[in-house]
Amino acid sequence: MVIDNAAWRSFVCQGSAMRSYCRTLHKSLSCLLHPTAQRCLLTWPRSKGFVVYRKLYFSRQLSTHLSSPEPRISDNFVEVLGHVYPRDDMTNVTSKILSKVGRGLHNQVHHPLWLIKQRIKDHFYRSYTSRLGTPLFSVHDNLSPMVTVEQNFDSLLIPIDHPSRKKGDNYYLNRTHMLRAHTSAHQRELVRAGLDAFLLAGDVYRRDEIDSSHYPVFHQMEGVRLFSNHELFAHVENGGDLSLFERDGRRTPQKQEGHTLEAVKLVELSLKQTLSHLVRHLFGEELEIRWVECYFPFTHPSFEMEVRFQGDWLEVLGCGVMEQELVNSAGAENKLGWAFGLGLERLAMVLFGIPDIRLFWSQDERFLQQFRLPTIHHPVTFQPFSKYPPLFNDISFWLPAEGYTENDFYEVVRTVGGDVVEKVTLLDQFTHPKTKKVSQCFRIVYRHMERTLSQEEVSMVHQAIEQTAEQELGVQGRY
Repeated sequence: MVIDNAAWRSFVCQGSAMRSYCRTLHKSLSCLLHPTAQRCLLTWPRSKGFVVYRKLYFSRQLSTHLSSPEPRISDNFVEVLGHVYPRDDMTNVTSKILSKVGRGLHNQVHHPLWLIKQRIKDHFYRSYTSRLGTPLFSVHDNLSPMVTVEQNFDSLLIPIDHPSRKKGDNYYLNRTHMLRAHTSAHQRELVRAGLDAFLLAGDVYRRDEIDSSHYPVFHQMEGVRLFSNHELFAHVENGGDLSLFERDGRRTPQKQEGHTLEAVKLVELSLKQTLSHLVRHLFGEELEIRWVECYFPFTHPSFEMEVRFQGDWLEVLGCGVMEQELVNSAGAENKLGWAFGLGLERLAMVLFGIPDIRLFWSQDERFLQQFRLPTIHHPVTFQPFSKYPPLFNDISFWLPAEGYTENDFYEVVRTVGGDVVEKVTLLDQFTHPKTKKVSQCFRIVYRHMERTLSQEEVSMVHQAIEQTAEQELGVQGRY
């Protein structure tokens, strides 16, 4: 994983200090970026003593399936995008999930996820510029989804016993590597690379329930902005007397222990104004917005934004003031910042009226052609091209004494049934009064997005799910 060295010939550096900074930046970025050239634009502030405004061609790992071998899972290793990971007791990725890695729906031109990403990107480019008129925020949308467990959890201060680390909720390649569960896994590396303002988009992976709004692969967009003392207080009267940090402070619901209240309130104001402008740009200027206080391990204070849409309050993103320990670990000890994260599918489903999350993976031209628009801001509403009838089948089984989770069963259904499964609902749970054994009954709804299913083919899939559940989960059927 290296940066194309030819790209560095376009740099104009001033002084030995600048050359040293570039070497450090090159070393930091080489840990992040990948083997096929992709254009990226970076600018640095004048306060660094220089300006760089050139096109860098970062390597890219997320190429097409044609340029990477098919993923493989053997008894001893997992191979994906040309990388081999030894298997161990934490390995739980499946071939079905690995087949999605590298698809990059958010980078496919005219795909609805690409469209919503471009609208967000265009808004930030137009609204936030440097003194030179160049974009303040850089955009990164090709970082590899294979990350270390340390990147995904430890770098974000997520405790070792936090429930989000559970094997049942994530896709582990092995004990040390996994498919990222959120784009926040790259925050520390990008800040360490010297970036103070950036957007990050990518595919993320979580084991979850099955219905029209949940899928094991979805896409997030992340934003981070850091402020120096001068940048935050430049427009404040007597701002030179104010500081980002204080000694002997204490943590309160309003701030972290090392931050001054004045600094936190300004950062919080910047964050909320930035996100309010963004969602009104997407949904319309008359949009009602409300903020709900919440908790995240990597921000404090933390908030969720809800918008009033079609009569209901809808959660659209989470955000907050970055934990200073995270910022310090990335080498930006003299800065304070905010971060946010949003789901691209959630926004696209609402904005375009897409009723089922499985449609984003459709290759049907009746779906895709609807989003080939003259401009990214051209209005569009999804027009259903057909609604094929559902088929319902139930499955009941006794649970094993230990080691079973519902997500394990959902994963079997996804692996065997694929995208013909629309929804899985737990209908009933029963505990035998004498043996104390527990049984569960699920209803599986089968519906293909592009054709009518026959009961015969659904029965074959259903039987395969029953057999696989017995073999892999140790359940005992009650069919």
